[in-house]
Amino acid sequence: MQTAGGSVETAVAPNDLLPLALSRPHDAIAAARSLLAGDLDPDAASCAHQAIGIGLRQLGDVDTAIRELRIALRLTQTAGRPEREADVLATLGATLGRAGRSREGLTHLDRAVRLSRGALSGRVLLRRADVLLILGRHREALDDLRIAISRLRRSGDRVWEARCRNYRGFIQLEMGITRQADTDFEQAGRLYAASGQEFEYAETRQNRGLVAFSRGDLPAALQYLDEAGRGFAEVGVVWPELAIDRCAVLLAAGLPTEALAEADQAIDRMETVGGQATKRAEVLFAAATAALAAGELETARSRAESARRLFSAQRRPWWSIRASMVQLDARYQSGESGPKLLRQVTETARRLDTLGATEASAAHLLAGRLALADGRTRTAERQLELAGRRTRDTPPLARGAAWLGKALRSEARGDVRGMLTACARGLDALDEHRLMMGATELRARASGHGAELAGLALRDALRRDDARSLLKWGERWRATALTIPPVRPPDDQQLVHDLAALRDIVRRLDAKRDGDGTDPALDRERRRLEKAVREHTLRAHGHRSHPETSGVQLDELIDELGDTVLVELIEIDGVLHAVVARDGRISRLTVGPMATAEIEVERSRFRLRWLAHGRSKSGPSLDVLGARLGSAILGPVQDVLEDRPVVIVPPARLQALPWGLVPSLDSRAVNVVPSAATWLRARRLQPPSDRRVVLVLGPGLPAGRAEVSRLAERYPGATVLANGDATADRVLKELDGAWIGHIAAHGTFRSDSPLFSSLRLDDGPLTVYDFERLRRAPYRLVLSSCESGLAKPVGADELLGLSSSLVPLGAAGILASVVPVNDPATVPLMTALHDHLQAGEPLAGAFALARAKVGDDPVARAAGRSFVALGA
Repeated sequence: MQTAGGSVETAVAPNDLLPLALSRPHDAIAAARSLLAGDLDPDAASCAHQAIGIGLRQLGDVDTAIRELRIALRLTQTAGRPEREADVLATLGATLGRAGRSREGLTHLDRAVRLSRGALSGRVLLRRADVLLILGRHREALDDLRIAISRLRRSGDRVWEARCRNYRGFIQLEMGITRQADTDFEQAGRLYAASGQEFEYAETRQNRGLVAFSRGDLPAALQYLDEAGRGFAEVGVVWPELAIDRCAVLLAAGLPTEALAEADQAIDRMETVGGQATKRAEVLFAAATAALAAGELETARSRAESARRLFSAQRRPWWSIRASMVQLDARYQSGESGPKLLRQVTETARRLDTLGATEASAAHLLAGRLALADGRTRTAERQLELAGRRTRDTPPLARGAAWLGKALRSEARGDVRGMLTACARGLDALDEHRLMMGATELRARASGHGAELAGLALRDALRRDDARSLLKWGERWRATALTIPPVRPPDDQQLVHDLAALRDIVRRLDAKRDGDGTDPALDRERRRLEKAVREHTLRAHGHRSHPETSGVQLDELIDELGDTVLVELIEIDGVLHAVVARDGRISRLTVGPMATAEIEVERSRFRLRWLAHGRSKSGPSLDVLGARLGSAILGPVQDVLEDRPVVIVPPARLQALPWGLVPSLDSRAVNVVPSAATWLRARRLQPPSDRRVVLVLGPGLPAGRAEVSRLAERYPGATVLANGDATADRVLKELDGAWIGHIAAHGTFRSDSPLFSSLRLDDGPLTVYDFERLRRAPYRLVLSSCESGLAKPVGADELLGLSSSLVPLGAAGILASVVPVNDPATVPLMTALHDHLQAGEPLAGAFALARAKVGDDPVARAAGRSFVALGA
């Protein structure tokens, strides 16, 4: 009801205000108040106050909305029109229900049902179903909606029929009837769109997002929720339900910190602008669930208790028992156990079953764990049996959890075969979950859901000292996110535009910092663009047709190794074990405590950082540090390597390790890979036929100029990008499918957001998101910049970073540093490296030969030991 200039028209008939209040609440409130400023009869004034009440309810001001609706009810009773009275009673009853005053709300709604007939009775029944839904009385609500839809369809009332279908879809969704739910949402959306109901159309997009979420399709869920958010924003509505749903999707995606931030922001908004008491309780519950997943246990307990009290006061048992379960889980994760907690969890699981809540399986699983810890085997078996019921016709995550229940039950019964079968089936379900997602980050974080299943199988292999099984299960759930390229078309113009804008902003920020200045506005824009890029990529759909990845085929791996020794390091319960494959045989050796290995890694990295900047020549020598490091991370493995090439597969937590510092590895070719399957794929990659070489020099790197100049002499036909030509678009275009790429540029590792780790080019940072736009990575890539080989461990045993992003895109070998390096000291190292590459040496072999030529200078030696060869 706006004019072309944007002003609100006041010439609105009173009856037209009611549909407008649900579509554009701000406009409806303004128009109604304009009408009330004139001389209205009681019936028209009642419509105006009802419209204001509906609009305020949509905007979250429920208390004021109730006052307006009570005025509307008094006016309509004065006018003596039973149908109008029934309609206002229904609106007031529904609003009271959403304010947590469900008993009073149902009293008004029951009276409205008695007063109504025909299409009006359908509208009233819908609002009663809304309150019944809040109370968790789903079957009664469905009965009301079935009758309402029939009456509204016969009367031709399409808008209210759409509303009934929307509500029915939501109830069916909560009951697990997803196909019918999606049909109702889709039909409701069409009806809303035809009627111009913008706000309610946005609701249907949100609800279709919930259907996608229930099926495990997280990218589609995020896309629908983003569409809904834009729709709500266009009509000026802040909708807490959207935050609740986004929180749930982010949790399933393995992003608990982001989910908690989403819920906390919604709580802050509601404290500022007010809102429905029922929704405040639900947002608190969402925040408690997110805090639990994020490991913030005290926050989880306090938020869950606040939510439980509100739910109890609102007489909402379905919700209050779920909040109680969060409290119990937080107590368990805080270290509490024993018969008392077991009894409480068992009773809560029973009540969740009775109420049909989806959390029932997780509650039974927790009860089973507690019973096992307390030695109550019969109770444990029963609870784990209940936890493992839903292994069919449920989303992949739920199936994975159910198979975990079966695996734990089999383990408790001593049924090793049953346990291993359940572990395999559970990981298969979680493979399906990962394949739905196109973003590397989501796939990596999703692997955390399978850590316990893989851990059960690994412990069994260790108990039996079965090295072959240990390698098989170690590979089954290691670096699985790197088995499939990210789904990001190179011509995704929105992503290209946002990345270009981000480069420009960061370049300008860097210029400000170089001049000792800051610009808060530019920094805000940087954060906005980073958020836009990340959210855009998270919506990418996965390779649904991609073949399943169930680990490496061991016989193929052994055949391919030849004289090479494979060392796969596996952490089990804090102890590092090494599986060694050599000459067709697989054996296991115990290395030692993982904590000791991590301490020695950090000690070595610290020393290399100091030497790189020439700040310290005192302290233990590199040889001493290397010997300590070798003892901590390899131990007895060093005695079986002989003089052969080595492939090392470390846990993600040990990826930032300067392997060249270890004396037993110093003079040999060493390839470091996130999984044996990754090495096998890299080994089988064929180099491009055209042998293109690309040399890139970023700005602000004086030593890099000499480095690139020397390399250009060795590769006369190379493409050289420098002096303003090293822009993101040019670099990506030339690197795509090249034989060798060499980038000398400042590098930045972002531990807070590893996919924004970058190399500094002439027009700004080249991030991981940019690299993922490549159709094919260079066959070999040398990154002579600082910390370009770092990656962040996430999920079960995954890595996110600059070099790891190139593995699934076809890079056979990458040379990168894991600590800062002295730029001038790298020049002779890189020159020697390329001499050996030109002589036909593989990357790791060429690097070993180049490292041997750096001499005895501590800074040069530190530089030579700061790089690792990744791949094959």
